[in-house]
Amino acid sequence: MTDNARRIADAMLSREGTGPAWGITILEAREGYARISMRLRPDMLNGHGMAHGGMIFALADTAFAYACNSRNVATVAAHASIAFLAPAREGEVLVAEAREAAMAGRSGVYQVSVTTQDGRTIAEFQGLSRTIGGPVIKDTNEEVDHG
Repeated sequence: MTDNARRIADAMLSREGTGPAWGITILEAREGYARISMRLRPDMLNGHGMAHGGMIFALADTAFAYACNSRNVATVAAHASIAFLAPAREGEVLVAEAREAAMAGRSGVYQVSVTTQDGRTIAEFQGLSRTIGGPVIKDTNEEVDHG
């Protein structure tokens, strides 16, 4: 299943305009789990020279999406919240690690930690997912273009 989860995450990334534009890299994907990274560029900073909260949220939300779609059942966010804990600066690599905390019927709860590459905690995100049905990719053995 690990290979299928990775193929699904790769397919989702290849279909997005956002992930490639932000330089998101998938580090690991398996059932109910995803770990991704992104290097902070000047255009991702707020007026204080720190990572814009929207960029941190977007990174966490992307990891959440890859984790909750990992079983190849189309799933979307129903709710999400984030606590910003520390600033991040230009050039730092942020890592978002999403873990499934609970599943009940069509709903799932995911915890996403956003840290710097050296492990400093930047934010904690919680997402509630809802499956909408249908496959993310039609054939989990299909080849995905890695760019």
